[in-house]
Amino acid sequence: MANKKPLILVTNDDGITAPGIRALISVMKDIGNVVVVAPDSPQSAMGHAITINDTLYCDPVKMTEDADHKEYSCSGTPADCVKLATQEILHRKPDLCVSGVNHGSNSSINVIYSGTMSAAVEAGVEGIPAIGFSLLDYSLEADFEPCKKYIKAITEHVLDKGLPKGVVLNVNLPKLKEKEIKGIKVCRQAKAHWVEDFDKRKSPQGRDYYWLTGEFINEDKGEDTDEWALSNGYVSVVPVQFDLTAHHFIQDLNSWELND
Repeated sequence: MANKKPLILVTNDDGITAPGIRALISVMKDIGNVVVVAPDSPQSAMGHAITINDTLYCDPVKMTEDADHKEYSCSGTPADCVKLATQEILHRKPDLCVSGVNHGSNSSINVIYSGTMSAAVEAGVEGIPAIGFSLLDYSLEADFEPCKKYIKAITEHVLDKGLPKGVVLNVNLPKLKEKEIKGIKVCRQAKAHWVEDFDKRKSPQGRDYYWLTGEFINEDKGEDTDEWALSNGYVSVVPVQFDLTAHHFIQDLNSWELND
C-alpha cells in the first residue's frame, strides 16, 4: 500500500490538444496515475470563470492510440474542469492537480487573469495540492523538454512534503535550453501591471470593434521576484493564496467608524 502511485489530475487552459499539456502528461505518467480533464478549446485569460448559464459537456477522448490513461474533453473553463473531475469523473479528490504547461508566462499580475492558475486555485479551494506550470514561450512549437526535469522535481517535492491549506504553487519556466537554466528560485510576485489600450477598428459591415493591446510595465526592482528570476535564467516558484483579504488594512478600516 505504501508504494501505491498517487492519482494526478492534469488540466490546462490552452485546450486538450495543446503541446504543453502533452508535455505535462508525459512527466506525470512517470510519477503517478494520470487522469486528464481539459477544455475542448483554448480558454486563455478566462481567470476563475465558471459556467452557470449554459450546458456543460465532458466526453472521454483518446488523444493517442497507445494511451494508457483516461482523458476527457470538457466544454467549460479550466475551473469547470477541476470541479467536474472531482465530482463526476474521479468521485474523489486526487492526490495532486497540475495545470499547464501554459504557452506563455503567468508571472506577476498575470496570475489573476490566468486560466492555468485558476484551475490550480480551484483545486486548492477544494483541498487538493496544486501546481500551475507556465513556460515563457507563446509559440505552439515551444520546446518543453528543458522544463521537464524541473516540473518533475517540484511535483515530487509537493507530493512528499504537501502544501499548506489554501496555498498553491505558481511555477514559471524561462525560455532557455536546459544547460542555460540556472536552477529554481522561490520568489514573491513582482509588482507590475499592464498599461492597456484598445485599437479601435471598423468591421466590413461598418460596426466599430476593439482589439486589446498593451505594454507590460515592471516597476519592481527587487531581486526576489518572479520577473527577476525569469529574466536571469531561473525557474520561479511563487506560493499563491486565494484569500484576497488585505489583512494589514483591517485595523485602519475599523478606525473609520463606519457604523456612526
